[in-house]
Amino acid sequence: MSLRLYDTATREVRDFVPVVPGEVGIYLCGATVQGTPHIGHMRSSVAFDVLVRWLRREGYRVTLVRNVTDVDDKILAKAADAGEPWWAWAMANERAFTAAYDALGVLPPTYEPRATGHVPAMVELMQQLVDSGHAYVAGEGDVYFDVRSYPEYGSLTNQRLDDMVPAPDGSAEDEGTKKDPRDFALWKAPKPGEPETASWPTPFGRGRPGWHLECSAMARRYLGPDFDIHGGGLDLRFPHHENEQAQSRAAGDGFARYWLHNGWVTQGGAKMSKSLGNGLLVSALLETTHPAVLRYALTAVQYRSMLEWTPDTVGEAEATWERFTGFVERATEQVGTVDDTEVAKAELPAGFVTAMDDDLNVPAALAVVHEHLRAGNSALAAHDLTAVRTELVAVRAMLDVLGLDPAGPQWRRQGDDRGISAALDALVTAEIAARSEARAARDFATSDAIRDRLAAAGILVEDSATGTRWSLAHRSDEDEI
Repeated sequence: MSLRLYDTATREVRDFVPVVPGEVGIYLCGATVQGTPHIGHMRSSVAFDVLVRWLRREGYRVTLVRNVTDVDDKILAKAADAGEPWWAWAMANERAFTAAYDALGVLPPTYEPRATGHVPAMVELMQQLVDSGHAYVAGEGDVYFDVRSYPEYGSLTNQRLDDMVPAPDGSAEDEGTKKDPRDFALWKAPKPGEPETASWPTPFGRGRPGWHLECSAMARRYLGPDFDIHGGGLDLRFPHHENEQAQSRAAGDGFARYWLHNGWVTQGGAKMSKSLGNGLLVSALLETTHPAVLRYALTAVQYRSMLEWTPDTVGEAEATWERFTGFVERATEQVGTVDDTEVAKAELPAGFVTAMDDDLNVPAALAVVHEHLRAGNSALAAHDLTAVRTELVAVRAMLDVLGLDPAGPQWRRQGDDRGISAALDALVTAEIAARSEARAARDFATSDAIRDRLAAAGILVEDSATGTRWSLAHRSDEDEI
């Protein structure tokens, strides 16, 4: 069975046939960096990370483009409220997203272009649309796409033009100059009070890009006029992706052959978002939860399904992650470390391959993982080390595809860090206990020697009425020099 994917445009599961044999180009709508990421933002990045890993495992050369929208109305408004330059606000939040991707084991994209770095490409595309009659200038700096000029508008989301909601973008005073209220902005004139640095000169007047134009321009720049897969969250289907497809194809590009959309993370049935006040920040979750547990929770549900986030979500994911790590640790103790290269090249169980080729059916794939996990535990109990090693390689190989191999570089490194912290705490606690005994015996020479020894190692010891605490000393740059 070859890979089959659900194409949102045709509303059916289709055989995946790339534009260029052996290569896959993917454009994934990334973050609009108006704020820090919550767990809902991570659903798309993790879902498409699994797709990329699977394609590469199957031998494809994958180019993944994940953009950053670093200028828009909300970024400008929130930066102004915070008293920060808009570009500094955007960069700080972009770094927060990068930290969240890294923590959850999301592989870096091949390219991660920012909207502000691709204005010339947007102007070129916009000029093509104006010259061909698919776009028009409504006022100084305001350019709109003429939806009625493109007969296929609405085909991605299967809507009739007359049934669509008008596009609420562009300058308020120019809304009445649109040819059709459903026409959408390609370029937007600056609003009163906005910083001049958030606009660029063009043949049509000074302004900044509309949300949709930037993605079409960057997809063309890095993947060419025809590419394989365009992805993003289900909420982006309309108007964002509908508009992208319309403007790109009106300009003569074939654009995406397959459209993939992931389901939302919900709470109480509602899409997780800051506007609803129900967002769970990734940074806050990571204070109490191992990042692999969060990744598992986001991965375990098939990418097109909604993921209802409840108080039990993390606990259930943690229990499963402990089963994975427990087996891998016990098996490794018995048969020795398995090289990562062997894991990467191991033949995957047929049931796992069938599940992944079936529109990335991760729940079915995990069922196969659990079958081999049980077989591995049975082999451990029977002291059948040959079978133990076979199942260890199989389990690790399957989990590697999902970005969840406990002994892989991502989680092995974090596990080592946690182990070092635990070992350090045990050693320092023992020293503090010995110091307390010396003080109780009025052996102050020994007590002071222990304290000095800890201080020399960068450990600060603080005595108080409630007991003794320790912490790592913060050294200045001058101390380190």
